Amino acid sequence: MKTTIRTSRLLALGMTSLAYLASPLALAQEPTQDKAKDSKHEEHDHADHEGHDHDEHEGHDHAEEIEAPNGGRILTDIEPHAEFLVTKERKVQITFLDDEGKALAPAGQTISVICGQRSAPTRLKFEVKDGVLISDKALPEGKNIPTVIQAKVTPESKTQIIRFDLNLEDCPTCDYLEYACTCDHGAEGEEGHEGHDH
Repeated sequence: MKTTIRTSRLLALGMTSLAYLASPLALAQEPTQDKAKDSKHEEHDHADHEGHDHDEHEGHDHAEEIEAPNGGRILTDIEPHAEFLVTKERKVQITFLDDEGKALAPAGQTISVICGQRSAPTRLKFEVKDGVLISDKALPEGKNIPTVIQAKVTPESKTQIIRFDLNLEDCPTCDYLEYACTCDHGAEGEEGHEGHDH
């Protein structure tokens, strides 16, 4: 009798374990379905629907065209685009840019940044100074700072949220800090960047 109970318990435990092992595999199939939707999305004519949001604007690729005039990171999620730069005083400077990468004076845009540890976040507010936005405080200590930018390009527009890890380490292959690095770190076997991800 004890053998039968042990066998049924082992069988139940085995079935439960199998279900746990199979559930990640079932979830892994979902992105494939999304890819099918995405490929259908790419096949239709985009001129048929105005106001439809796409990551890239027709005729220009943001990453290729705009260079950071001060050596910062280009924020292509907002229009006009902006350069996010950490100054020597560890303050944040935001410079709005036209499509050629030339500085534009702030014109009603508002930016706020929350960064650092969740338990004690640092909140940065910005003021206009010499044609750019400068944060009221310095960044918190550290070299890798979780950062959330809240941007409104007009008072009527929806707030856009941009999240990234602000990596203030030196890049071993270019002259910039990692957050603003312009190297192509995606190449396999690139010297100095093994296991290094942007």
